[in-house]
Amino acid sequence: MSTEMEHNNKTAFFMGIKHGVPIAMGYFAVAFTLGIVAKKAGVTALQSMIVSATNSASAGEYVGFTLIGVNATYIELAVMTLVANARYILLSCALSQKLSDKMHSIHRFILGWFITDEIFGISISVPGKLNPFYTYGAAAISIPAWSVGTYLGVVMGNLLPENVVSALSVGLYGMFIAIIIPPAKKDKIIASLVIIAMFVSYLSSRLPAVAKVSSGTRIILITVIISSVAAILFPVKDDKKEAA
Repeated sequence: MSTEMEHNNKTAFFMGIKHGVPIAMGYFAVAFTLGIVAKKAGVTALQSMIVSATNSASAGEYVGFTLIGVNATYIELAVMTLVANARYILLSCALSQKLSDKMHSIHRFILGWFITDEIFGISISVPGKLNPFYTYGAAAISIPAWSVGTYLGVVMGNLLPENVVSALSVGLYGMFIAIIIPPAKKDKIIASLVIIAMFVSYLSSRLPAVAKVSSGTRIILITVIISSVAAILFPVKDDKKEAA
């Protein structure tokens, strides 16, 4: 039985690596532009690589590097990172339904550490119960690509001319646009909220009374207020109740 289990774990691990290759390629490209952002914030290549290796969160890291660049407080950094990464709590809860009741707690903790949007996507799609070694395999190739990409982004940011660095730093915004556009096209409410958030953010940086507040605090307030108002006025309908 032990030999069969080891064989299954090995098979699942290498299958995870195979499915993780496209993710790794995408991570490397995005992480490179994230490294450019880290460089502009004054973060070293080694520091940025450690951050990526221990966080693996594009939006969270972008927020973190941006706030570091404007000398935000630790409290602002912690709160905004929590807000940006809150979705991982939901992803972990959803993935837990794919795990066997007999699975050891240590595997659950490790899986929670490795969860990203893309790794979650392929893990949740596995037929039947999830073998944790499948996710380990996907993480084994994608997380290093993310970390090395960030490192090289900072290194190249130190070598390339400033105008080229500025041009490359725009690349990360493309990723966020790609995240926003699909749901905005499907839901007019989301599209409206995105526009409102952009307008309010711009306005807050121009109004004398509000502009004095640090950018980190402004981002926190705008995020919490708009998302709270949207949740109250436009709650997401429960499909099951609607069907009933």
